[in-house]
Amino acid sequence: MALRRITGVWCAAGALALALSTPRPAHGKPEEGGQPASLTGQLLVATAGMADPRFARTVIFVVHHDASGALGLVVNRPFKEVPIAVLLDRLGLEHEGVRGSLRMHYGGPVDPGRVFILHSADYRTEKTEVIADGIAMTAPSTVLRAIGAGTGPRKALLFLSYSGWGAGQLERELRAGAWSVMPADAALVFDEDYDTKWQRAEARRGPGRIDL
Repeated sequence: MALRRITGVWCAAGALALALSTPRPAHGKPEEGGQPASLTGQLLVATAGMADPRFARTVIFVVHHDASGALGLVVNRPFKEVPIAVLLDRLGLEHEGVRGSLRMHYGGPVDPGRVFILHSADYRTEKTEVIADGIAMTAPSTVLRAIGAGTGPRKALLFLSYSGWGAGQLERELRAGAWSVMPADAALVFDEDYDTKWQRAEARRGPGRIDL
């Protein structure tokens, strides 16, 4: 399975690492021409117009978006509970005395085995980047130890793989009506009622929706 391919690298690409360490445009603020400068920190909600079956009825949190492309994580497709000690072992890290487990989520069809952890912003270190209100990301090697020691964030989601778009690709899908874009909602992102998450996100269409 994909777990054995975990490498310990928490970013999916060098561009993402750079993006998480440099200032970003304000989320959803329009550029000249009326298009949002960045959808980083927003939610993508698949519509009935989604033609790709891999993304049908998905809710995606956008970790990064700029002119070079976008990266997001599907937040409503969990598939397995895994002990944190096992995860640390696969990362080649010390795991003695670590307790607890995390549920894995399918982040998307790109690079199976790549690890990401979104968590509530109550936990922060020098390696933490707050991406949206109440939603942050920290290197797995750091946050997994904290969770296993009982000193980690209140909420955390573990992802293997991610969803990625090349330059202009997400914008084309948005114009085709495949996605609705909505402000990020930490309560919805971390909600464990996965069976209804897409329906509840879809029901929020209206005020606050961002269109391209």
